[in-house]
Amino acid sequence: MPAFLSDAASVPLAANRPLLIVDADEVLLLFADGFDKFLAARDCSFEFASYQLFGNVRRRSDGAALPDEEVTQLLDAFREVFDSLAPVEGAREAIAELLPFLDVVVLSNMTASQVAPRLRNFDALGLALPLVINSGLKGASVKALAERAGRPVFYVDDIPRHLASVAAVAPDVFRIHLIGDERLRGFLPLSPHAHLRADRWSDAVAFIRARLPA
Repeated sequence: MPAFLSDAASVPLAANRPLLIVDADEVLLLFADGFDKFLAARDCSFEFASYQLFGNVRRRSDGAALPDEEVTQLLDAFREVFDSLAPVEGAREAIAELLPFLDVVVLSNMTASQVAPRLRNFDALGLALPLVINSGLKGASVKALAERAGRPVFYVDDIPRHLASVAAVAPDVFRIHLIGDERLRGFLPLSPHAHLRADRWSDAVAFIRARLPA
């Protein structure tokens, strides 16, 4: 099973090896798609009408949007059991192609209680990657990881504010904006803090490989 590491300082990294840091939801795993399937068993659905969870959950019986507090309760229940999310298209193949050339770490905002189902999900998908949990903006954690790794370092996320945070504190890290679910891509503009907006993992792999040492 993949390793769980509570903070960036505990990840074993090789000082002479490049590093790829990746977010989980909508980068490796289809979170919104899994949440929609979870909702279907509860007479609800996710509308894919914006890049927000709140306001997009509706009852199928009458089409009414659920109040935020009910959505929060559903999200909490979902996150305790989300061990069967589907992979983003091309994600597993991309990681397998890149692993011979660099270290890979997953950096995800989540609570300790959500770690076990996430690791089960990774294990089922053959993603034997160390998982570091984070809270809030990710710049500090990315910087802590990058300081102990070789060069270059790459970071992939779907959320612009995390890319901006990394740009502010670790500007030498290459930043890739990738949204795995095509139903969500049109709701977020290209992050001005990204070196690349990748519509698919093959674009990200080409960008990374072109910058790896020969």
